[in-house]
Amino acid sequence: MDLVIARCAGLDVHQATVVATERTPDDRGGRRRTTETFGTMTPDLLALREWLQAHGVTHVALESTGVYWKPVYYVLEDAFTLLLINMQDLKRVPGRKTDVRDSEWLAQLLECGLLKSSFVPPPPIRELRDLTRYRLQQVRDRAQEVNRLCKVLEDAGLKLTTVITDVMGVSGRAMLRALVAGTTDPGVLADLARGKLRQKLPALQRALQGRFRAHHAFLLQQILTKIDFLDETVERVTAEIDRRLAPFEATLAALDTIPGIDRVGAISIVAETGGDMSRFPSAEHLCSWAAICPGQNESAGKRRSGKTRQGNRYLRGTLVQAGLAASRSNGTALQARYHRVKRHRGHKKAVIAVGHSILAIAYYIMRDGRTYHELGADYFDKRHAERAVRRHVRQLEALGFQVTIEKAA
Repeated sequence: MDLVIARCAGLDVHQATVVATERTPDDRGGRRRTTETFGTMTPDLLALREWLQAHGVTHVALESTGVYWKPVYYVLEDAFTLLLINMQDLKRVPGRKTDVRDSEWLAQLLECGLLKSSFVPPPPIRELRDLTRYRLQQVRDRAQEVNRLCKVLEDAGLKLTTVITDVMGVSGRAMLRALVAGTTDPGVLADLARGKLRQKLPALQRALQGRFRAHHAFLLQQILTKIDFLDETVERVTAEIDRRLAPFEATLAALDTIPGIDRVGAISIVAETGGDMSRFPSAEHLCSWAAICPGQNESAGKRRSGKTRQGNRYLRGTLVQAGLAASRSNGTALQARYHRVKRHRGHKKAVIAVGHSILAIAYYIMRDGRTYHELGADYFDKRHAERAVRRHVRQLEALGFQVTIEKAA
């Protein structure tokens, strides 16, 4: 293999150690290989950095091992050209895998230019991404606590969730606080309903008849306290996220025009992709990087499973939610795409297809600074008019009709 990078190194990263192998030219025109093991404390990583600089290394490839790669990457990123490598793509022969061999293999592939680096955003985007992911986890934790609360009510025989849509709404919270305070009279509890819920007073009274005991009151109090804490946490994190979004407000407003995308979804797209589309040559490259497009698995002329790869689960979750919302947006091209794919691929693949389209649209919005232009529900039929006519004719013939096609004058 041809030599592409003269001075390079490979790092096999673990929680407590980093095995480094450097490959540089020697005095006889050949290649020199040296391997050293370093710790992962900051002083050890600084020593690793000095060791690499002493050998004149210019390019470094390191494993993306859990979160252990991050301290190593951050110490080295301003001194070397770094390539973060997914080792699942570089499997060694079974039975011959060691830390030293892994670092040597990385260095050898790097010097030949055979490695493709993972995308690592700049520090401001990394910080924004940490905040958005943390907020998402807090929202999920809150949902789990609400589910636990509903289970406690069921255990007490209170069928409140069958009458109230949102048990954590104004009326629901008032009833829960009264239960914790010791009120168990169904009439008194039902009278705490507000707004349209007062139309369901008889049903509420029946639902609030149960076996609510002090044990249930204690559990409800603990759960409500935790939910309040999580609400405050989400509010503080959201305020910090909004403070960091000033440079992206125009982009967020433009992304918000896409059917199925709200402000939270737009923030997630910017945080996970970086908002800078110059690193992606086309919308297809972005969708492939996000693993939101069909996979390729073909052998002997036969195409096997085309399921999507495992990619960024945070971005994928956002696009799936957006795809579901867009599939319910009446009169839009995205809803039309959902129904076209659903006919022959099913609901789940149709949602993924709509999510793919949303990410492609977001690419052009972030690249060109434009807003979304709605093409209409009949866009695909107009683009493939003859195909649409044949499909409708087949459907009518399947119902027993004889169809004759004539163009309107």
